[in-house]
Amino acid sequence: MPNTQAPILDVPDNGVEFAADNGQHPASILDLDVPDNGGEFAVDNGQHQAPILEVRDLEVEFAVDDGKIKVLDGVSFKVAPGQTLGIVGESGCGKSVTSLAIMGLLPKPHGQVVAGSIRFQGEELLSLAPDQMYKVRGNRISMIFQEPMTALNPVQTVGEQLMEVFRLHRPEYDKAQRKAAAIAMLQKVGIPEPAQRFAVYPHNLSGGMRQRVMIAMALSCEPDLLICDEPTTALDVTIQAQILELMKELQAQTGMAIIFITHDLGVVAELCDEVVVMYAGRAVEQADVFELFDHPRHPYTHGLMSSIPRLEDEPKSLLKTIKGQVPALHEMPAGCRFSNRCPHATDLCISAIPAVEQLNPRHHVACHYWKELTV
Repeated sequence: MPNTQAPILDVPDNGVEFAADNGQHPASILDLDVPDNGGEFAVDNGQHQAPILEVRDLEVEFAVDDGKIKVLDGVSFKVAPGQTLGIVGESGCGKSVTSLAIMGLLPKPHGQVVAGSIRFQGEELLSLAPDQMYKVRGNRISMIFQEPMTALNPVQTVGEQLMEVFRLHRPEYDKAQRKAAAIAMLQKVGIPEPAQRFAVYPHNLSGGMRQRVMIAMALSCEPDLLICDEPTTALDVTIQAQILELMKELQAQTGMAIIFITHDLGVVAELCDEVVVMYAGRAVEQADVFELFDHPRHPYTHGLMSSIPRLEDEPKSLLKTIKGQVPALHEMPAGCRFSNRCPHATDLCISAIPAVEQLNPRHHVACHYWKELTV
């Protein structure tokens, strides 16, 4: 029987449809071109697909008063369509700098990519002119920042900021279509009464609602890659769970790849397919999420896992920690950068940089003694 239900939103017809999907889902650009297989996009978590993003031997330097310091040193990873890659590590380990380098948002002229490659859908991003990168950023690659209150403009309404995305990247839309698309996105991310919320300012919304607005802005142009820089850090656990569930649903509908940066290993276990563990500007271990949690091979990864409280721990006992602190960037050890905190370090660790070795096709580690250690 043909469907006769009217669409939720009536967008003027210029060849772009924003019709609802049989009335079961809110009208949105995200409902376009989705395979009809029960709402799930056919992905295999990246195990058998060509990577959509490949970062290889990335090095980033920052100019300071007394010279230059290397913030990233030889970072490499891949992410495939439909896959979620987690990047974890302590504050200052280079997670956010990695994302800013991919987006072309390093602070200029102080921050510079000095070596390596960032290929997106086969295209070298580092060789793009600024106007070419402008067309990629926010359109094919989007980013959700950590604190929505500082990322959103406090003197513009939520609707104005959402419409700006369409004005920049969808110039064929007229004003009525931009407004309808913005309201559709607010509805898509679960904001109640989206037409009313369209006209409010960021300070009128809760932290969770502001983060939903940021997600709506990031997904407005249906990006192929979404970078999330600790998007749930400032939220309580209930709102965090809702945001994570929302992101999984949207990924299933669109098939986009996600890079998820976080401190929270619980979030990694819930959301990610593969994990890159970073320490002091280097990737020290990368593995499938189940492999990493079951068989961590780098001492730093094991330290992170051990710091998670467990039900079997003795009540009121002290939490396990990694002794010491990350050395300053201008005081890094010549060899393994974890050597000053590692309980297994030897003179070799202090003097020689460990090579990245492959345990299996989906597990790599940079440690001199990973074969001998039972961590």
